[in-house]
Amino acid sequence: MIKINDLSKSYNRGAVKAVNNLNLHVKAGEIFGFLGPNGAGKTTTIKMMVGLLKPDRGTLMISGYSITDQPLEVKKRIGFVPDTPEIYDKLTGLEYLNFMGDVYGVPGAVRKERIAMLLDLFELGGAVGDLLQSYSHGMRQKIVLVGAMLHQPEVFIMDEPMVGLDPKSSNNLKNYMREHCNQGKTVFFSTHILEVAERLCDRIGIIHRGELIACGTMEELKKLSRDKETLENIFLELTEK
Repeated sequence: MIKINDLSKSYNRGAVKAVNNLNLHVKAGEIFGFLGPNGAGKTTTIKMMVGLLKPDRGTLMISGYSITDQPLEVKKRIGFVPDTPEIYDKLTGLEYLNFMGDVYGVPGAVRKERIAMLLDLFELGGAVGDLLQSYSHGMRQKIVLVGAMLHQPEVFIMDEPMVGLDPKSSNNLKNYMREHCNQGKTVFFSTHILEVAERLCDRIGIIHRGELIACGTMEELKKLSRDKETLENIFLELTEK
C-alpha cells in the first residue's frame, strides 16, 4: 500500500536534514505507527506522503501510484488528518462534510448514511448545524476525522489524530482503525502516546534525526533493546543512543 524508497527532505538550503534516505514499506491490512521525538521528521514525512511537501529525492508510492507523478490518483485513495485541524470557520459542520463529499465524489444517498454513522461515532450530531468557528479544539478534530473517513479511503494517514479527543471518541477511533484494516485497507499514523501504539499497531517505525532507526513488530523491536518491558522503554533507549 505504501512504498517509500530513499526519501529525503532538507530545509534551509540543505543545512537541516529533516528526512534522510527513508525506506519504508507498509502493507495492506496493517496499522502502522510512526514514532519519534519532536523534530524527528514525522510530520515532514507525512506531508510528503500526502503531497503537501515535495521531496528533494526518492520515491513515494501509495496504492501503486506516485505522489510526485500521479498526485490526484494518490489523493483519491487517501484520507488525511493533519496535526492541526484547519477548517473553514464560516461553514457549518454539515456544509463542511458535504464539501468533503463533493471533493471525493461520494454519492448523495451513500454520503447521507455515512455522515449519520460517523457523526454518531464521535457524538457530533447535535453540533453539525453550528458554524465551525464555534467548535472547540476537540470538536474540530472530530469533524476533520469524519471528513477524512467519509470516502472510506484505501489508506488513512493521520498526524497525531488523538490529540484533543475525549476518551470515548479516542476509543471509537481506535476501533474504527482496526475495522478499516480488517477490510484490507491501511492506517498510517504518528503519535506520542506510546501505550496506544503498543496496543494498537501491527508494526511500528521509529524515526530519529530524520532517519529510521527501528521498524518491526513489538517482538522484533524488543530484540533491539536491553529493557524489553514496554514500548516506552524501548523508545527511550533507542532514541538516546
